[in-house]
Amino acid sequence: MKQLLILLSLLVGVLPEIYSQTRGTAGDMSTLEPTMIIDKPTAGMLRRADYLISATFFQRGGVLTGVSVGLFDRFSFGISYGGTGIIGPDKIEMNPLPGVKAKLRIIQETTMMPAIAIGFDSQGKEPYLDSLNRYTIKSAGFYAVASKNYELLGHLSLHGGLNYSFENRDGDKDLNLFVGAEKSLGDILALLAEYDFAVNDNNNSIGRGRGYFNLGFRLSAGEGLVIGFDLKNVTQNQKNIRIANRVLQIEYVGSF
Repeated sequence: MKQLLILLSLLVGVLPEIYSQTRGTAGDMSTLEPTMIIDKPTAGMLRRADYLISATFFQRGGVLTGVSVGLFDRFSFGISYGGTGIIGPDKIEMNPLPGVKAKLRIIQETTMMPAIAIGFDSQGKEPYLDSLNRYTIKSAGFYAVASKNYELLGHLSLHGGLNYSFENRDGDKDLNLFVGAEKSLGDILALLAEYDFAVNDNNNSIGRGRGYFNLGFRLSAGEGLVIGFDLKNVTQNQKNIRIANRVLQIEYVGSF
């Protein structure tokens, strides 16, 4: 009980400061475009001279860190690297190669048209599987995505795209589809939902043909700081999964 009272006291003291400083990607007060749904990209862009630093904490003591830079208003570039066993007593196993990403917005959003972006992302998600030469969740590879924003009891963003992953040594080389949505829940909180059809991951020993349904929350916790919590693979598309994977994500957007 004492610890709970301390936590509540801290929240009461911190929340007014969060409200006064919010410039994140989540909530009605957000001023930054989210560049990702959960695992899949949006058509959102970093502005020129903006940078994004992220850290994702996932199963088996895994940590994935990354940095992206807006070289122009319509073009960004990033790099990421991580591994498993970084947290906890297990042996550290780093990913074989860093991931690279690049995104170009080819059409700006208008009243009638969504924003459309094309890009490349070689960074898969979750542990790397040496036996299959792929990540547990395949990287997007080449992709095209459209995003449209609406005012509906706050902010509502809809996303949809297709991608072709080069992690196809498992024999599944199909073109893939994904959709997602983000809904603000007040000034600093947002709910995210994403469905990866996983058409390119249903012909091997991992996928079960159900696709990947992911849920997430994002909290704008200060100037450029966003904290997120995800429930991934709610559909239990992997044969060794009994409940959803829990993932913690932290990102910070600043400017040069």
